[in-house]
Amino acid sequence: MQTIHIKINGKDWTGPVEDGETLVDMIRYRLGLTGTKRGCEVGECGACTVLIDGVPNASCMWLAALADGKSITTIEGLTNEDGTLSPIQQAFIDAGAVQCGFCTPGMILSAYALLKRNPHPTREEIKVALSGNMCRCATYEQVMEAVERASDLLAAAVVEKE
Repeated sequence: MQTIHIKINGKDWTGPVEDGETLVDMIRYRLGLTGTKRGCEVGECGACTVLIDGVPNASCMWLAALADGKSITTIEGLTNEDGTLSPIQQAFIDAGAVQCGFCTPGMILSAYALLKRNPHPTREEIKVALSGNMCRCATYEQVMEAVERASDLLAAAVVEKE
């Protein structure tokens, strides 16, 4: 057992982790953030995707102890403080890109990271950014539309602020 310090969804957390405990298990079972899903457990499906220091990572492939000192964002961290959905979450709903919902958190976090570094990606750039996320319902076209819609919503929000 060791104690780690992380920033999770913008809040400091210090707590124990077991030797060999994965980050996905720590997030789900210690922190109760169940939006992060356990899927293939070998880093292939993307269901457990979280942002670690802003970069999408398969949390099933990280030992929780190695997250010490890192900033982690889960799907719960994208929701606005008043409980409303972020523009990217809403875009996924509006485009019908949620289906069963199992892959959705990982897809949204990967798309969020893409839009942070490239606010106006091409279809090809979206495909590359989301290539680590698999959808059992095959909503890939709707996911592409959702990311494009989110790009437009975020651009409109920037213009509105100015």
